[in-house]
Amino acid sequence: MSLFRIGIAGVVFSALCCFTPILVTILGMIGLAAWVGYLDYVLMPALLFFLALSIFALKKKDQEKKTND
Repeated sequence: MSLFRIGIAGVVFSALCCFTPILVTILGMIGLAAWVGYLDYVLMPALLFFLALSIFALKKKDQEKKTND
């Protein structure tokens, strides 16, 4: 899987977990609702990391394309 696809998949997953109650519901169902308060400490940095990874991969791909032309 390419670096860009990994970045985009991570952004989508992190965004779904941040902005929708998917992860809150799942944690509540398995008895880990106490962890819900700490999700922002993990999900927001993960979202930013995967967004930066996607941008990096796009720039790297564009740079490789320019050198090959």
